[in-house]
Amino acid sequence: MAAGLAYDLILIFWRIVINIFFREIRPRGAFNIPKDGPVLFICGPHANQFLDPLLLFSEVRKEAGRRVSVLTAAKSMQRKFIGAVARIMDSIPVARAADYAKAGKGRIFLSESDPLLVTGSGTAFTSQVKPRSQLVLPKSAAYASATVEEVISDTELRLKGEFVIPSKDGSANVKASTRVRSESESKEGLEYKVLPHVEQDETYGACFTRLKEGGCIGVFPEGGSHDRTDFLPLKAGFSIMALGAMAQYPEIDVKLVPVGLSYFHPHKFRSRAVIEFGAPQSVDRELVELYKQGGAKKREACGRLLEQAHDGLRAVTLRAPDWETMQVIQAARRLYRIPGQHLTLGQVVELSKRFMEGYLAYKDEPKIIDLRQKVLAYNRLLRDMGLADHQVERASSTSLKSALLLVYRTGLLLWWAMLALPGFLLHAPIFILAKTISMMKAREALAASTVKIQGRDVLATWKILVSLAVTPALYVFYCILATFLAYRFDLAPAWRHWTPVAIFILLPGWAMASLKFGEAGADVFKSLRPLFLSLWPGSLREVDKLRQMRESLANEISEVIDEFGPKMYENFQSARILPSATVPQTGRNPGMFVRKAQAPDSSVLSHPMLWLDERIFGWNRSASVGQSVWNTTKMDKNRSEPSTAPTSPVESDNEEEADVDYDDVFAIIDTRRTGPGSPRGRRRGRSYHDLTQLKSEANSTATSPNMDGSVPLPAPDDEGTNRLYKRPGAGFKKPNGDEVPAQGQAQESVGLGLSGAKAKANGDEDQREREKAQ
Repeated sequence: MAAGLAYDLILIFWRIVINIFFREIRPRGAFNIPKDGPVLFICGPHANQFLDPLLLFSEVRKEAGRRVSVLTAAKSMQRKFIGAVARIMDSIPVARAADYAKAGKGRIFLSESDPLLVTGSGTAFTSQVKPRSQLVLPKSAAYASATVEEVISDTELRLKGEFVIPSKDGSANVKASTRVRSESESKEGLEYKVLPHVEQDETYGACFTRLKEGGCIGVFPEGGSHDRTDFLPLKAGFSIMALGAMAQYPEIDVKLVPVGLSYFHPHKFRSRAVIEFGAPQSVDRELVELYKQGGAKKREACGRLLEQAHDGLRAVTLRAPDWETMQVIQAARRLYRIPGQHLTLGQVVELSKRFMEGYLAYKDEPKIIDLRQKVLAYNRLLRDMGLADHQVERASSTSLKSALLLVYRTGLLLWWAMLALPGFLLHAPIFILAKTISMMKAREALAASTVKIQGRDVLATWKILVSLAVTPALYVFYCILATFLAYRFDLAPAWRHWTPVAIFILLPGWAMASLKFGEAGADVFKSLRPLFLSLWPGSLREVDKLRQMRESLANEISEVIDEFGPKMYENFQSARILPSATVPQTGRNPGMFVRKAQAPDSSVLSHPMLWLDERIFGWNRSASVGQSVWNTTKMDKNRSEPSTAPTSPVESDNEEEADVDYDDVFAIIDTRRTGPGSPRGRRRGRSYHDLTQLKSEANSTATSPNMDGSVPLPAPDDEGTNRLYKRPGAGFKKPNGDEVPAQGQAQESVGLGLSGAKAKANGDEDQREREKAQ
């Protein structure tokens, strides 16, 4: 009881911290979390060292009321602060060979005749290297690694297998003997590191016990954090946990839940995060029996379960072979929507995953290759012009309204800046120290790692740790300074002894107010450049060229999707995400998937400047964010026509279609709009766990026609997306391993709305099966 209370108290503190660091955290598929029984959360990619487990703790506790333990590096648990917190959070220590790596003496060569024979010059293999330890080579050899089988002498040893490097998709290892041999010959030998073999019996025993007790364990199977665009090769540790626990305790049924972590600029303050929970996977009893046989059968069982979990992770994450491909996909996804259309964070992630999946399947097609080059050229031109994609339409339109809007928003920026400046100056030492120290730690992590690219995965961690250490010290200093000044200048004699208390209470509130005002000002600032370019005569030709290029690309992307989508997916037409070009719904009957936004009749108290902006300049925020992207009708072919409303400052130039929480700033004084149908009366939480109630509400309206007489929307999941099923030829299987049903057969319906009697029956059956599983 006491341990659980301590866990919850610490978690409340960390939830406050991560909600300050992130502007928005959006869970998806939370109904997939089992309410009881042993669970292994298989998380990836591990892109944010310290924050990844915190997000997992917070969302699982909030959505399912369960506490999660994680495996924490024994080296991290030796640190005073992190170790103390990890022990309170009931973490399980695990020793990692990489934490005990040592530089090897001398240089090594790979034999020309035998890829398993390593010779050395100036080496001391007998004292430094032991059987079952690993040799890891430097970056020039792509960090190739191999396991040692036998140490023959100080200058000779034999490997258990050839040197390998991770494949581009992270799903397997590729032999690298030829590359290692050529590198060693050209450089007169290679430097190397020795990773000792670490026994994990104690760790696995603790995991077996935790699962026997019906607990939850979070695992990051990549073994360490990184900043790559794809998975590192997954370790088999979690498969040993699941199979070993079920072999030792046959009565338990361990569930594997894949968890995808998607960030929009993970290392940046006030960025966004999406955590997606996949369907729980059962461990096949056949694999448990194979595991019990040991030897090759045990390795086979672990490998098959590893592959099953890897497939589950692929379904809930966005991965790319390289950064350039990731940028192409993100740009194509932005071009696919019309200007002014907003997607929720979940829809952004889902659409990006679909684009990436299609690109990887057809990347060798001439049409796709040509389109990639055009998108890259468009990105370069955007960068040269200093514009974001959503700003192109505004910058290409010259009018008196643009001039007035530029003047108005400049004044708006000055107003927000004045409100944010005092708090920014008071807290500037925190920002400066956090950035400086985090950059230094990133360089150190990069130098010590064989898998990191820039070390960005540790930036957010150190920004938070430094801020937590510096903020109290800075506040104490301000309290002392304010008290000194109060006594020095004899200010408010009757109250000055309360000065330290008042300062310590006011400073956090001042910081949050400055943060919100600063965010608003930053987004307004980003909206000024396209307005300025639209009024500057010398730039109109280049901007118009950019707009025409965008229009052509948008239409070409639409044609490519129309051509290849039905080839890849059986239910493409019913489950696709369309960039709706229709007038969005507003007022009392908003779109089915509406974001945090006010209706057009927003009160002046909710946000006076937003209210004024809407009425003077015709910018209607709810119209830009309330439209549905689930449109089964054929869209307009020319989707890049400029919007009739000026581009709003809430459209960030980040990767996501972002919105500023303007309404949160003044929500405390808006007491008139608190009815059950108003946005203020709605529940502010982001929980989607009560699926039963949501399904019943959706089913009650699923068979009714829409107000305009059109066909009801297709069945979405908890973020407004439909499951797409690849055709059997594409080699896709559902999470349970069954083949995809042929076109025309019943398909799985998941989410907030189910259309038709058959979908309703399938939904009820799904819910009964889920309740049995839980």
